[in-house]
Amino acid sequence: MDIEGVPQEGNATLAGHRKLMYARDAEGRSVAVGSRGWEAEEIVTRHAIEVIDAQAAEARERVRAGAASPLEYWMYRRRMDVALLSQVTGFWQWRVRRHLQPRHFAALPLRHLARYAEALGLDVQQLRTLP
Repeated sequence: MDIEGVPQEGNATLAGHRKLMYARDAEGRSVAVGSRGWEAEEIVTRHAIEVIDAQAAEARERVRAGAASPLEYWMYRRRMDVALLSQVTGFWQWRVRRHLQPRHFAALPLRHLARYAEALGLDVQQLRTLP
């Protein structure tokens, strides 16, 4: 993409910030250029946020029904999935999935809960409950 082709339409999800993109200048070198984003990017970002919010709402209902642990709700609320939560906490993905089950979550030692709480930006007491 040439410098003139860097989108400057604006993207409300960037909240007035600019993002860095790379483009070719007149001599063909790659240079950093600020971009205000474009409409298509905003549409896709808003859709992704709606999907994650729906997952969090569904997880909340599963927690209330006793079919999931509060960890599942908080994972989606913090815009994470099993792979990302696994990477941040250092737990294997299969262990994270296991901890999404209420009976396994209830048996977690405090040190494991503390790792999850830190990764999710919560304290352990918040992690154990729904807001």
